[in-house]
Amino acid sequence: MYYLISSHKSLSAYVVPDELPDVKIPISVIISARNEAKNLNENLPSILQQNYPDFEVVVINDCSYDSSDVVLEVLKETYPHLKIVTITEHERFKTGKKFALTLGIKAAKNEHLIFTDADCRPASSSWITRMAAHFNNEVHIVLGYSPYYKTGNFLNSIIRFETLKTAINYLSAALNGDAYMGIGRNLGYTKTLFFANKGFAAHMHVMSGDDDLFVNQNATATNTDIEIHQDAFVFTSAKTTLVALYRQKKRHMGVGKLYKNTHRRLLSFDALSGFIFYGLFIWSLVYYFEPLFALGLFFFRWILQIIIYRKTFKKLNAASQLWYLPFFDFVYYIYINVFGFIGTFVKTTQWK
Repeated sequence: MYYLISSHKSLSAYVVPDELPDVKIPISVIISARNEAKNLNENLPSILQQNYPDFEVVVINDCSYDSSDVVLEVLKETYPHLKIVTITEHERFKTGKKFALTLGIKAAKNEHLIFTDADCRPASSSWITRMAAHFNNEVHIVLGYSPYYKTGNFLNSIIRFETLKTAINYLSAALNGDAYMGIGRNLGYTKTLFFANKGFAAHMHVMSGDDDLFVNQNATATNTDIEIHQDAFVFTSAKTTLVALYRQKKRHMGVGKLYKNTHRRLLSFDALSGFIFYGLFIWSLVYYFEPLFALGLFFFRWILQIIIYRKTFKKLNAASQLWYLPFFDFVYYIYINVFGFIGTFVKTTQWK
């Protein structure tokens, strides 16, 4: 409850400007893709057709052995502002996403960069405009929101809720002047910031972290802003099997141990306190130890969550999930503790 009140209330109070800003700074959209022919064919046109006066789209074809090169060349005939950077497999070393992104950033002609993935699609043609509007002389990092498409799958509901809670955490932290991560599916920063801090050099040995570790190491109280207008959402499809989800989360959770100490302690505090809360609640009911007091705390916390989260869930287009909050919140704390434990001991050696 302390974490909820001290951190998350800022996002609830945040006012999302509805008027479309007038922005004209040149933008480079960066996408790293490995064997993404189908996704590039389906999603890249929605990015190339953005309603923005001055932008290019840089796609790094990272050692693909499918038909990605053909798809990109066909699209380039229609969209001249598409720039293709091709990486071929080297016998002596394996490349990773960070290497690909670094080449894409070097190839980009513009100072202001926006990142997404090949399997992502912006919610509207105003995505670039709304993200770019936050850049100024002081703001060098823009954090966006990237939800998953909704399906009838139960696993999909769990994944979407975990993504929602993660977004609430990192967006609230940014509003509180302590940004600790971002999501590479919808993220912006400047080329100057990237090269001034030696890019991904500090964590190049880790396969993941091109988004969250970069933000964790380079965000300050004044150089980071957020964009959560629903026109600026970037959607993608969630994993449909537990095996695929395990591989994805194992890759993501493994970088958490490299966060700044203050951020690791804060996230651990939230994860463990939630896990212990539900564990003690169930124990109290099973062993009939002050059950009325336990139920009272449970409902008090639930009501407090509804009060604080009601506006936030609506802003993030997840109002329907508020009604299932007690169940999903319980599963969420099991979920992040299990994967957090796994990420502590498992090392990932490939990004795709």
